[in-house]
Amino acid sequence: MESIKENIEKANRQAFESMINTRPVLVDIVEARKAISFLNKDYHLTHAGPPLSWERASGPMKGAIIGAILFEGWADNEHQAVKLAERGEIVLEPNHHHSAVGPMAGVISPSMKVYVVSDGELRSYSNINEGLGKVLRYGAYSKEVLDRLRFLNTEFAAALTAAVHECVKETGGIDLRNLIAQALHMGDECHNRNVASTSLFLREIAPYIARTSDSETARKVFATIGSNVLFFLNMAMAACKLMTTKAHNIKYSTIVTTISRNGTDIGIRVSGLGDEWFTAPAPVPKGLYFPGFSETDSNPDLGDSTITETAGLGAFAMAASPAVVKFVGGDVKSAIEITNRMSKICHGKNTFFTIPYLEFDGTPTGIDIRKVLRLGIPPVADTGIAHKTAGIGQIGAGIVEIPIEPFKQALRRYGEKYGLS
Repeated sequence: MESIKENIEKANRQAFESMINTRPVLVDIVEARKAISFLNKDYHLTHAGPPLSWERASGPMKGAIIGAILFEGWADNEHQAVKLAERGEIVLEPNHHHSAVGPMAGVISPSMKVYVVSDGELRSYSNINEGLGKVLRYGAYSKEVLDRLRFLNTEFAAALTAAVHECVKETGGIDLRNLIAQALHMGDECHNRNVASTSLFLREIAPYIARTSDSETARKVFATIGSNVLFFLNMAMAACKLMTTKAHNIKYSTIVTTISRNGTDIGIRVSGLGDEWFTAPAPVPKGLYFPGFSETDSNPDLGDSTITETAGLGAFAMAASPAVVKFVGGDVKSAIEITNRMSKICHGKNTFFTIPYLEFDGTPTGIDIRKVLRLGIPPVADTGIAHKTAGIGQIGAGIVEIPIEPFKQALRRYGEKYGLS
């Protein structure tokens, strides 16, 4: 009879191998209501992080919810949108409950378009990235923000969808694992730096855009992608969501399959503990602020984008991305140190995602709650920083430590579930 330790090690190997061997491919772009059954109904929205009510939502999360209500036409103005939310008419659920992810507030509404990423068995989803600064995901909802959202989800999305369909017919889709692997060798970590990955994506999709769009539409699409250095982020997140989903719900596994924040709470989920969330108050990031702003203006951390760290990218791959420190703070030495430190709390290293500066060593992958607690080393993530007031948007970027408390809760629950307490 196998001991509990043997069961854990076997389960963790299975979770780790399932995660790194998943091959996410971009295969479609569809309306969210067609991909996510929860969004089949009006007045339903999904959001980043663990479960959250309107009453407990932070400023930027409320701003994004208001913006999504206005985008959908469920209200004519901010006042009406707030009243809808206050009366409980807006139904909220986490993206993670529906195989979806979104950066920062992460709000997805029924008529927004989402990427469909698949390995031939499962699917994951994410919305289209708006760019930096004053955008919905940071809680902004001005006319210019909503106008850009409408363009991205209509004219732009239609052209990109046609190109993706043409690509799928010819090659089966865009291999995101391969693209991410290349980007790591070109200086991205695929969370806060997506310069190379966006360029690689544009290179792959450009022939299909040229083939399926008229010249003026193609020009707009090229300009939109080319001017947004974070354009690939949402695809990377959907890829990581698929990878971690494949590692989820494995009996006895102590591997973390979700880390996410909603601006109020931060939560984790663990493979062997199913869909239960373990939460703590979301921390405020330490980082670099745009002129005129400081830490006193910042909201506690938010976003599903820590799915990248959960899958071995982001801060866990910072050694591959020396330039990211100019955006989130620190120096090259600290970037390498973070990657090496994260390797101590992970099950293994990804053989597909490698780091040239570390002699092509793999990125640390598969956070083990036991190692986090035994060594007292919290996972870290690089992140954007939102203003605490709705409507203002992004004010900086930085580094955040994931609190230890959710890992303690998870280990206690693990002991109860598997009879170890």
